[in-house]
Amino acid sequence: MDEPTIDAVAGQLRQRLSTVDGSRAPFLGTYLRTTEAVGAAVADGSFEDPDWVARWDVAFAGFYLDALDRDLAGQPAPRPWRLAFSAPAGLPPLRQVLLGINAHVNYDLPQALLAVISPADFADPVLLARRQRDHERIDAVLSERVGAEDSRVRDSRMRDEQSRTDRLLRPANRAASRRFLREARQKVWHNAVELNAARLRSEAGYRERLAELEVLSAAKIADLLAPGQVLLRLAVSGFGVLLPPA
Repeated sequence: MDEPTIDAVAGQLRQRLSTVDGSRAPFLGTYLRTTEAVGAAVADGSFEDPDWVARWDVAFAGFYLDALDRDLAGQPAPRPWRLAFSAPAGLPPLRQVLLGINAHVNYDLPQALLAVISPADFADPVLLARRQRDHERIDAVLSERVGAEDSRVRDSRMRDEQSRTDRLLRPANRAASRRFLREARQKVWHNAVELNAARLRSEAGYRERLAELEVLSAAKIADLLAPGQVLLRLAVSGFGVLLPPA
């Protein structure tokens, strides 16, 4: 059987976007467009190992699709996603997008990296450095999407749901969003290294560390659900979460 592709994942996201309710649609639409952008960057040769990036992107999307499908079926999803999916229906779409990005990056991304970086790969410093550089190159794709998604919101009916303060802060929010994403991805790499060390020790040790990551990620989602200017508050607390040393 052929391995799934980024195009196939985009098709799955597109299909679900046609059926989900309004509260889940903002992040799903943003994630679909981001996935398409990563696929284009892979095709354009923007990465050192495009085949690996494609496998990683497919694995990454799988965690979100599994959480979404479980939630839609009335089954329990991981705690960060449960909080994100159960956010108040009247929450502005921009906040819905932020919740989804946070759950996906902080909780799912370290697991996705482990799915495509074996223990032997972690032990190879040359290969691991190449993987880390490609991981960092995603920042360029995400930075481009920050501006594009902001413009999309500004030019859509979602604009009316933003407060006057939100609109005045938009330039600062764009810069902050890019910085927060970079900061989060650096912490993601640290967390992936910690999870790999745990899986080398034992399956039980890995599960324990993953449970820690789930708690930390859920706490960040809870913080994002608190009233107020989210990006300004994150300027103090940061976007990502960090597993403490074992």
